[in-house]
Amino acid sequence: MLVSTILRSGPLTVHGGIRAAAVRMNSQARWAGSFSEGTKNSGQATIKTTIVAGTGDPYMANPGAKIFPDATNVTGVTGTAFLEFWVGNAKQSAVYYMQCLGFQPVAYSGMETGRMDKGGEMNDFINKHGDGIRNIALECPDAKRAHDLAVSKGAKSFQEVKTYQDDHGEVKISGIDTYGEVKHLFVERGGYKGDCLMPGDWLLVMMVHFLTSRYVDHMVGNVGWNEMDVWAKFYREVFGMDQLISFDDKDISTDYTALKSKVMTVDTGLVKYPINEPAVGKKKSQIEEYLEFNNGPGVQHLALATEDIIHTVSAMRARGTSFLRVPDTYYENLEDRVGPIDEDVAVLKDLGILVDRDDKGYLLQIFTRPLTDRPTFFIEIIQRRGGFSFGKGNFKALFVSIEEEQRRRGTLVDSAAAN
Repeated sequence: MLVSTILRSGPLTVHGGIRAAAVRMNSQARWAGSFSEGTKNSGQATIKTTIVAGTGDPYMANPGAKIFPDATNVTGVTGTAFLEFWVGNAKQSAVYYMQCLGFQPVAYSGMETGRMDKGGEMNDFINKHGDGIRNIALECPDAKRAHDLAVSKGAKSFQEVKTYQDDHGEVKISGIDTYGEVKHLFVERGGYKGDCLMPGDWLLVMMVHFLTSRYVDHMVGNVGWNEMDVWAKFYREVFGMDQLISFDDKDISTDYTALKSKVMTVDTGLVKYPINEPAVGKKKSQIEEYLEFNNGPGVQHLALATEDIIHTVSAMRARGTSFLRVPDTYYENLEDRVGPIDEDVAVLKDLGILVDRDDKGYLLQIFTRPLTDRPTFFIEIIQRRGGFSFGKGNFKALFVSIEEEQRRRGTLVDSAAAN
């Protein structure tokens, strides 16, 4: 039978179609200011931006406003509706996400609600990839139009539009394939009034509030050798995204490992997808390691935006979440490197929070260790104080930390690509 649990991080608030981060767990027998025009120089990309004044999150100052004039939004997506994890045991996974990451239980579906369907496809996915994100669901005003436009521009259909109904209204969902076995769903809610993410036989459970994540800031996909440009082109042609920033192996490397990355975004900046591929180095990089243990491309990490990263990380640590640590030397002369910040550097050092600045502001970020037995999926917590960037100034310190984790796992070995 199929068991599903719906969890949310943060209150169920809607910002121009953007809901606070929501996760659906599925398993086999499982719980499943003012504006001014400017130009931003980002790595190898130079793009026009509409800059939001102030020190808050520039993407949420006026949700839905067109920030990147060179990008479009062909399918009309307005943000992340939910993410669907396929896991081996949804009850246990749900408890972990609630206890350690502060998600809220919302609803449950399983044998008790009459859900008896089998999930052979899910078993195959889990056996191959382990627990991970299978479906990335995007809010849009018209699921059929989004699907048909995407397919007309070269996407492969995963699901033509289907209508799901209950006493609270209806939700329409369609879908397309993307890298690996990951799917994009287009979710049209219309006037759906239900308490859950979508119609169905759900058992409502108690909601508890612990941590607050505003929305999904970005989601990172790891793809194979020489596939980054292929998928950047896919997002440009199918979604109308533009390249926000790019990094080559000179930007993201140490003496041993390297990777390449391009960040694609829609015009509002509310759907952003960095795409990573391996680069040649002396040792097997984190991307090579991911591709090996995941048996192919997939979602590497999910970045959740918060308004108070110190509170969020303190609470997560107290609940048992384990984060990557960078050397203490990272915090020496930090403000000389990144400029003045509002936070106490000693507190940031204690928690392991990193800081980076671009020409519009700064950001704070931290990364969990992998959340499953395989060294694949992890979560980033990010707070933006005017900064649009992705932490380029932190890459070296992060890579050193990740290489140490690989060394502990015994996977920092010679790269076949270096031979």
